[in-house]
Amino acid sequence: MTSPEDIEKVLSSSVNIDKSFSYHLLHNWLGTGLVTSTGQKWQNRRKILTPAFHFNILKSFSNVFIRQTEELVKKLDLECSKPFTNVSQLIYECTIKIIAETAMCTKFDNDNRDNEEYMKNVHRMGVISTKRLLRPWLYPQIFYCLTEMYRMERNAVKVLHEITTRMIRKRLNEFRLSSNIVKEEQPEETCSGKLRQPMLDLLIKLMVENGNIDEHGIREEVDTFMFGGHDTVATSLGFSLMLLACHQEIQNRVREEVLEVFGNANNKITFKDLQGLSYMEMFIKESLRLYPSVPQISRRLDEPITTASGFYLPKDTEVYIHIVDLHLNEELWPDPYRFDPDRFLPEATKHRHPFAYIPFSAGPRNCIGIPSASQCAY
Repeated sequence: MTSPEDIEKVLSSSVNIDKSFSYHLLHNWLGTGLVTSTGQKWQNRRKILTPAFHFNILKSFSNVFIRQTEELVKKLDLECSKPFTNVSQLIYECTIKIIAETAMCTKFDNDNRDNEEYMKNVHRMGVISTKRLLRPWLYPQIFYCLTEMYRMERNAVKVLHEITTRMIRKRLNEFRLSSNIVKEEQPEETCSGKLRQPMLDLLIKLMVENGNIDEHGIREEVDTFMFGGHDTVATSLGFSLMLLACHQEIQNRVREEVLEVFGNANNKITFKDLQGLSYMEMFIKESLRLYPSVPQISRRLDEPITTASGFYLPKDTEVYIHIVDLHLNEELWPDPYRFDPDRFLPEATKHRHPFAYIPFSAGPRNCIGIPSASQCAY
């Protein structure tokens, strides 16, 4: 499906929110967390997790984003004298540290073995999941369990679950030792009487005080956000750097705006400063148009629909939405393969279909971490 009208019909539905079978391939690792769950469980999890991704929570963590970015820049400076550098590795390391500290209240230090083991096994799971997806005869668990690939997955999942379980239990112990789990560096802010807390703190508080979620459920969400939060952002940043390198004139415009907003390189960057990077925002959006971090999403229909283009789709149909093809549709994007951030000038977006650009999906099951991903990209 590549028509924005048809896509809107599917994604805007409050009934057809179940993911397709392909997401089941992640169940051994992610369980049924926010990305892979369906029905009432998804609705409950979305409701309890939404406060953790409020704008003010992210704003309170701006110092973490800035500190980790400065560390990344220092590492890149050291690489400048080398003929070749694997930038992706450095970016992945940076993003996983940001996600761990902002959402899980856990610092992955440079000499932390968990950091290295986590990234290694996440990469391994990505390779395994892709291979299995391309081999339909391995979809049935009864056949898959007989393969060497399954044994590799089981070992990788064991390591990943051990790391996330340690993170959860460490934070749980801190909660039990303190009446206030929110640390001094995370300002208390209220909205409708509710204390704003990072994701892991919020889930632990719900488990201890209300029993709305258990430790297994917390691990599902920690695994989901540790994977989805760092992998998608790192992929996006990698493509953004590539596009900057390939388009010198655009790189110059981005740099000029940064110098204009921030001034001297020694000036302290603030969250407010980031709001002034209008061309940077257009650049990031255009990068995500050409290279969306998740190129395809899918749904399984719980009720039949007739698409805007007139096709009848019965219940239980699996609908695949090709975001890449949507973003390269020349009827929506003239000269679609040309990289042009000006496509996102206010006057250019005014009459564009709202579902012509969906790098973070759309509708009720859109990406809950859009604000976090955007700030990390800046």
